[in-house]
Amino acid sequence: MTKPILEAAPPQAVLASRLPRHVAIIMDGNGRWAKNRHLPREAGHVKGISAVRKVVRAARELGLQYLTLYTFSTENWRRPESEVRHLMGLFRRYCRADIEKLHRHNVRVRFIGARVGLDPDIAGLIEGAETLTARNTALNLAFAFNYGSREELADAARVLAREAAAGRLWPDFGAADVQAALEEFARRERRFGGVVDGERSRGESALAEAGVRVLAAEVFDPE
Repeated sequence: MTKPILEAAPPQAVLASRLPRHVAIIMDGNGRWAKNRHLPREAGHVKGISAVRKVVRAARELGLQYLTLYTFSTENWRRPESEVRHLMGLFRRYCRADIEKLHRHNVRVRFIGARVGLDPDIAGLIEGAETLTARNTALNLAFAFNYGSREELADAARVLAREAAAGRLWPDFGAADVQAALEEFARRERRFGGVVDGERSRGESALAEAGVRVLAAEVFDPE
């Protein structure tokens, strides 16, 4: 039903002894990708599926043990209803199209994040994917889906605590560090998982919707 997801020639060999055990990727920028091409935000999300497939394929071929992809945060529920509906639809299509293929390539799939409040069919897809691939022993692929930033803050606090215990933190912290931290903060545009008004979905446009359908056909339909 879909294009092969693990079919390309192996990338340049990397010494296994130098590979990290775990790589995590925040899949951010779909909206910006679409905006730069004068496309609706939904087109960026569809195109992002292709990037997921490429990254998963490369991770497996390189012999990576663990790959975590941050897909949808609890803050993302604040996005426009039409965009959230589109994202949930893409999630359903990806699971139905790719989980079986991942299973055949010995990839174990897991989901981290809250499951309370999800639509029953989505919860069923998650449980089914984890059950089907539970005994696989190649790449461990985790999707951070409906995850929350509070857990990330807690992890950051634990890292800082370890740094302090190792003798690297507060006594060496000075004015230059404060200034650097504030400058870095000032450069950031914080959206807290949402979007600014100027980037609201343009999916109501018939032309935009047609463009998204064409792109979705390229990603999900056979050649």
